[in-house]
Amino acid sequence: MIDLDSLSLKELRDLRNKVDRSISGFEERKRREALAAVEEIAREHGFTFNDLATGKSARRGTKVAVKYANPEDPTQTWTGRGRRPIWIQDALANGKTLEELEI
Repeated sequence: MIDLDSLSLKELRDLRNKVDRSISGFEERKRREALAAVEEIAREHGFTFNDLATGKSARRGTKVAVKYANPEDPTQTWTGRGRRPIWIQDALANGKTLEELEI
């Protein structure tokens, strides 16, 4: 055991710096171990750590094929998911059917 009262101010500061570095190193090792354990558990369940951390699945964000196009402006398209675009609503109001707007 070190007799702290017998150390000079410089020796005490050096000792404090060594202790601080040791604590930081210990915390970093523990953080890496915990992260590795979490990543392993996520993999076992079919996810990545990023999927769980962001709340997004790898399946989300995939593109859905376009099903409908505006005959008057083919750049206006719709997948059939979500809210109907105004051009779809207008076409239906004018007697068209969704089948007529299919690509």
